[in-house]
Amino acid sequence: MSDSRAPRRLTSRRLALCAAGAAAASLTLSACGDGASGGSAQTRFVQGKNGVDTVKPGERQPAPELSGETTTGKHLDVADYKGKVVVINVWGSWCGPCIAEAPNFAKVANEDKDKGVQFVGINTRDSERSQATQFEDEHKVPYPSLFDPTGKLMLRFPKGSLNPQSIPSTIALDKQGRIAARSIGPLTEDDLRKMVDPLIAEK
Repeated sequence: MSDSRAPRRLTSRRLALCAAGAAAASLTLSACGDGASGGSAQTRFVQGKNGVDTVKPGERQPAPELSGETTTGKHLDVADYKGKVVVINVWGSWCGPCIAEAPNFAKVANEDKDKGVQFVGINTRDSERSQATQFEDEHKVPYPSLFDPTGKLMLRFPKGSLNPQSIPSTIALDKQGRIAARSIGPLTEDDLRKMVDPLIAEK
């Protein structure tokens, strides 16, 4: 005698699996995309044609306190780099666009380190440090990254300056430690230089 409840149980399992899959897909898209951030008027960003938004010197806000342990377990405080142009890149080892832009960041970081530019990463949503360090080794990342698996550091940025759901994202700080430019999404080498070069030239 067959159990008439079996098809119902199977259907319920299928629906549950589909719902879980849809939720996971939604999280992946929101976590690794190039959606625009809201509230730009509050931080006075001027939208650029190359995907890099900028702020005039007189309208810039101070960067938040960003410190903690790096992916290799060392202490890092971004405030220690005041006096330099600081490029902060939010990334995850699981993020396809992050992998695509990694060579561009490594190249510019190496070439601009003697020009008063310091790159810093914020690694997020990697549950294990080993995932981050493997990415850094594989892509020859020459600069440190704060380990931020839950995204707490991202939430410290002023509203409108960074969308916590967009990874990768990049923010550039001027020599006074103020938020001067940002990009939501991956950057080419050329666009990264367009973000950094004007800040190097500032007195």
